[in-house]
Amino acid sequence: MERYVGDWSPIRGVTGRRKWRFKRIAAYAITLLLIAGVIWSAYVLIIINQAKTTSPMEKAYAGIILGMAMWGDEPSPGLKERLDYGLKLYRQGAFSHFVVTGGLDQPGYRYTEGQGMRNYLVSRGVPESAIAEENKATSTYENLLFSREIMQREGWGTAVVVTHTFHGRRALEIAEALGYSGPELGLTESQTMSMAKYKTREILAYTKWKLQQMF
Repeated sequence: MERYVGDWSPIRGVTGRRKWRFKRIAAYAITLLLIAGVIWSAYVLIIINQAKTTSPMEKAYAGIILGMAMWGDEPSPGLKERLDYGLKLYRQGAFSHFVVTGGLDQPGYRYTEGQGMRNYLVSRGVPESAIAEENKATSTYENLLFSREIMQREGWGTAVVVTHTFHGRRALEIAEALGYSGPELGLTESQTMSMAKYKTREILAYTKWKLQQMF
């Protein structure tokens, strides 16, 4: 007569070992993914912190100011920083025309990002004839894609991409991927935005961009 101790059986014993082995493998895999994520995030943080304004900067046809949020009818403080830095470069002779790019943030707003930027520049003495406006872009990729179409239409061959320092690396890579001729960077540091927040978002956005390039 067969005898068993409690409820144990050979089948239950094998099943239990398999479950334990699967859980151990899963835990190793999750740990490795977390470690890889930390290493990748640290690497991206390093390279986005290394982005700098092109120096020496050669005179370009246009300065492309990448869009950012509007606050009602006015550019947000962060967008004003990009605009003010673009104005500084324009007055220094870095480029002779602006391309302002960005779509509508909210359905109830009167102005797109592009229109809000144009209004801001005109109020500070830039002739409307020196500003080309793009009003549909919803991402950095679209900012640069649609701006390239404007530049091709106007016959402008070179550009300075104006944005914040933390955003510069991805913006430059996208411009190069889109076939811009020797794109330059005009980068400003922010005094109004939380860098912990925006650099974290930029790490995620840069990761998404690299995945888009791959697939």
